[in-house]
Amino acid sequence: MATTTIDNETKLSAVNSILGAIGQSPISSLTFENPEVAFIFNLLRDSNVDVQSEGWHFNTENHVEFTPVNDEITIADNILKLDVSDDWSSREYDVINKNGKLYDKLDHTQTWTEAIDLDVVYLYEFENIPIVFRRYITHRASRMAATQLVANPELVKLLSSQEALARAACLEYECNQGNHSMFGFPDDSSISTYKPWRNLRR
Repeated sequence: MATTTIDNETKLSAVNSILGAIGQSPISSLTFENPEVAFIFNLLRDSNVDVQSEGWHFNTENHVEFTPVNDEITIADNILKLDVSDDWSSREYDVINKNGKLYDKLDHTQTWTEAIDLDVVYLYEFENIPIVFRRYITHRASRMAATQLVANPELVKLLSSQEALARAACLEYECNQGNHSMFGFPDDSSISTYKPWRNLRR
């Protein structure tokens, strides 16, 4: 029996999807001698950053400890957003990324003498994020390419509909994976909701 293989979305296949969406021929490798290919790749890259910047379950981590080195905390390039964990319950700091260093706006300093816990939104490589987000990013970049490169409002409208469906799939994934609660319970806790059938069993 033959084994079924699934080719996951890569940067090359995403660029080819975008090219196909605007009626262009596919390419066999990611080389940027063609200005149009380079432009479309930049749209894909920008769309990837924009989508991940929203902060989803797959790229958000809470209570990440940052330890100062030489009284400074360096912020890596793959960190899109950060904030103090549970900062509204204990408002001691108001942190931002300033020139690649963690800066406290309350004390007006980037000097840190002890470790601090932060909630972080990371930027991952396109191939390393869930497939539903790769598809959404590709559809988003396709709509952007059609808007900027093709004078066809009907095509833009069609691609916008595909983008909306892809985002809905991402939201469904987020709800299933994130186990979010309006009650704000800590990450390491759970609650059993009310089950009406238990009353009927009595």
